[in-house]
Amino acid sequence: MGAELGSGLTSLFVVTLVAAVTPILVGLLGRFRIPQVVLLLIGGVVVGPHVLGLADPDSIALLSNVGLGFLFLLAGYELELGLFRQRAGTLAVTGWLVSAGLAAAVVGGLEALAVVRDFLPVALALTTTALGTLLPILRDNQMLGGPFRSYILASGAVGEFLPVLAIAILLGSYGRFVGLVSLAGMGLFALGLSVLLPKLMRGRRLARIMAEGEDATTQATLRWTITLLLLLLVIASDFGLDVVLGAFIAGVVLRRWAPGNTEGLERKLDAIGYGFFIPIFFVSSGMGLAVQSVAEAPARLLLFFVLLLIVRGLPTLLVYRTALPWAARLELVFIVSTALPVLVALTTIGLETGKMLPENAAALVGAGVLSVLVYPSIAVAINHRHRARRSR
Repeated sequence: MGAELGSGLTSLFVVTLVAAVTPILVGLLGRFRIPQVVLLLIGGVVVGPHVLGLADPDSIALLSNVGLGFLFLLAGYELELGLFRQRAGTLAVTGWLVSAGLAAAVVGGLEALAVVRDFLPVALALTTTALGTLLPILRDNQMLGGPFRSYILASGAVGEFLPVLAIAILLGSYGRFVGLVSLAGMGLFALGLSVLLPKLMRGRRLARIMAEGEDATTQATLRWTITLLLLLLVIASDFGLDVVLGAFIAGVVLRRWAPGNTEGLERKLDAIGYGFFIPIFFVSSGMGLAVQSVAEAPARLLLFFVLLLIVRGLPTLLVYRTALPWAARLELVFIVSTALPVLVALTTIGLETGKMLPENAAALVGAGVLSVLVYPSIAVAINHRHRARRSR
């Protein structure tokens, strides 16, 4: 028992050290603007069992899963359901469905050629978008202003939300039909929570207690938020669904329920999530990557990198042809083709359920890392060039 605890603490220390060093490296790299998630994954590879062997991912598995939960809690919280009643939401869903059909055709062909044997997870991976990773980059370059903002947010939200639903149904541990029924049950439970919790908060005494403890040592709102997250993670697990769905639903419910100072709560969740749990998830994911298989077959990584652009990005040119001018559509192509956090989660789940080959998981994550490094930079360059032309 003592040896296991010591091993776990050592691994946790190494992982948190990687997380602590990462923002310093980002600052030192300056104008290269490498997203932290990329450095966290690379750090995990370096300290993991495939390179230096300084840390064991199994010893911090629980904390890593909670980090995955926090990642999707915050993604669900950012989801603006009102967007789906607007044109931007309709086009985003249409674009994702076109990408899903194209992914099925392309990955089906690769499976027929014996390039892949894990059709579902690979096909779903090609339809994802890294909205959370993109937002800081887009904000820094003033690309979230005007009507274009709604199209970016809607396409990004769909690129996170619909793959998560598909993961729950198609990659669930109990089969697709049961997964669909379980998903419906989770949806009804979440709907009940979203109606019940605000009503409970209307009671004067309970509302006063929560307000008084919001910023005190009791941290009442934050404690109940984490309890809600863990409750839905437990229920999702018991329903045979993956934790990403429970966490995502928790975020959606929290957006409707959050009492008191919501801005303060958001800052606390960001501090706990991005300050501790989420970096652990990404470093742990890097530790589990079979980097040797990527080195042995780099063409597989480059293939997935190009397919992210073809499958997820190129349909944008057609779907948004009457909504956006050419330059904006071209920007959106590279924005929606950027994929990493959902992709990392999906490959993690695929490996755990035995539905994804290690070499494909590593190549997909590598392609996601490359997409974060390359595609947003191209989108920013197109945006700056277009703005320069308009200012002449």
